[in-house]
Amino acid sequence: MLARIEYALRETWASFRRNLTLTLAAVVTSAIALLLVGTTFLIQRAFENLLVQWRGDVAMIVFVRSDASVEQVALIDSTLRAAPSVIDVDKLRYLDKPESYAEAQRIFVGDPVTLSLLTPETIPTQFKVVPLTQDTNLVRSLADQYRTLPGVEAVALAEDEFEVISTLSSFVRTVTLIMSLVLLLVAIGLIWNTIRTAMFARRREIEVMKLVGATNWFIRVPFMLEGLLQGLIGGVVSCAGVWALNSAWTNGVAAFKPGTGISSLVVPSGYLSGVMIAVLLLGAAIGAIGSAIAASRFLDV
Repeated sequence: MLARIEYALRETWASFRRNLTLTLAAVVTSAIALLLVGTTFLIQRAFENLLVQWRGDVAMIVFVRSDASVEQVALIDSTLRAAPSVIDVDKLRYLDKPESYAEAQRIFVGDPVTLSLLTPETIPTQFKVVPLTQDTNLVRSLADQYRTLPGVEAVALAEDEFEVISTLSSFVRTVTLIMSLVLLLVAIGLIWNTIRTAMFARRREIEVMKLVGATNWFIRVPFMLEGLLQGLIGGVVSCAGVWALNSAWTNGVAAFKPGTGISSLVVPSGYLSGVMIAVLLLGAAIGAIGSAIAASRFLDV
């Protein structure tokens, strides 16, 4: 068993050296494709952070002062429910202080100054309102009415901001995803061509191995391992690129004035780690797919 593993590793390294130019081309293409994939994930999460408070068709948020009494909160709730023909009372949601603070931690992840001013005790609670009407003037008039209620701190409306951000998010995500898929296919093609060239260069050796009883899998493994490593190396390079891009973006956002809202576009480190793991697995997958197709097709001839 150890001898077979040693043989596979030795042949893989030898093949790397023989096809250095093609290997570098495959690795670089894989890295660029995977970098775009990782960036797409980050962009999607960033826009989700920006729109997290408007999920579920929410078009209005009534913020309640942190020092509002139970009676004032009940009054706001009953006032909102008093217009069932305008407001979808079944979708009306009240976020208490822990829930509001958890949402704020995601929205202000890139604005530590603003976040430091908020605590689970002092943060305003909020009512998420889903209107039944498409009349923006009516929704605005309701917002003006709710602002006068005791205990209400502010009323926010989604209006055109939600539509613009959603459209921009969809466009950017679609473009980067299409580019990623195209480059991933190119990377698979390059890895396939690299392995095919390596096997063609060693066709006499392979014929001799088959004559002396070597199985197809024994011959394939070094070539498949080579493709797997090409994709994996590309994944490692792309992970470094994703980390560098995210760090540069996070540092750049930190320079903005607090409260601008741009801080919501910062991606938390935990999500970044998940993206990097996914990119590594995807890199290994495309390498394995390209090399497996090439190895199987050549040996079947």
